[in-house]
Amino acid sequence: MSVLLYRTASGPFSWIDGQTYSVGPANWDELLNTDDLLGHLRRQAIAANAAELPEHLLAPIVSQELWGAGVTYYRSRNARMAESKEAGGGSFYDRVYEAPRPELFFKATAQRVSDPGGNLRIRRDSKWMVPEPELTLVINHRHRIIGYTVGNDLSCRDIEGENPLYLPQAKTWDGCAALGPALLIQDEFLPLETRIELEIRRNGVVVNSDGTALTELKRKPEYLVEYLTREMRFPQGCFLLTGTGIVPDDDFRLMAGDEVRITIAPIGTLINTMK
Repeated sequence: MSVLLYRTASGPFSWIDGQTYSVGPANWDELLNTDDLLGHLRRQAIAANAAELPEHLLAPIVSQELWGAGVTYYRSRNARMAESKEAGGGSFYDRVYEAPRPELFFKATAQRVSDPGGNLRIRRDSKWMVPEPELTLVINHRHRIIGYTVGNDLSCRDIEGENPLYLPQAKTWDGCAALGPALLIQDEFLPLETRIELEIRRNGVVVNSDGTALTELKRKPEYLVEYLTREMRFPQGCFLLTGTGIVPDDDFRLMAGDEVRITIAPIGTLINTMK
């Protein structure tokens, strides 16, 4: 059993069995941390009238932090080793890929996360920026994975490649990430054959497209969450980007006006424009 949960200016909406229902007045943080959220949404659907989903959706994050995991796909490991080779950091990523401890880093607060359909920002001091399409975990205050969404973890490959210690500047700035369009609320993990697809359009023309499957993800989501929550509480829950297996060619750079589309079929397509 699964439910798509949307955040809008008028309140939460859910999509159940092909019907859209208003969840009614609800505090988003409290909603995400409701025990038996699936059951709650089902009961609300039975009690609520069918509603039309508004066109403008909001990123499904309010008081939560957004964290990231790196080097969780072999392809990402190779790309990061190559980009940092001249700085002598290549072996760092190889060692992280093989080590028991995963790479985890703070990505953004809600104010730096863009809405579905909104704008993402090109960092002015970077000349080599790429999108990173990622399955994103929705984690409640009990450190339990309650669902999934689509994430775009923008990355400055030139800044990180210059020195691994520059990772925070390569990852975090205003408009550095996007989440949405919905949360897929369900108890079971997505099938491993689930695909993540990337398409980048420039002046209406596709200039880059690629895809990967969750079979390529090295570390299980529960393993990443266990490390993330070892010494930290998340009273309102959090989101965790699980890393990317899609790396554009080395000669590709995002440009202002590019439209980035990331699709994970059970969840939907996250669309954002670079500014």
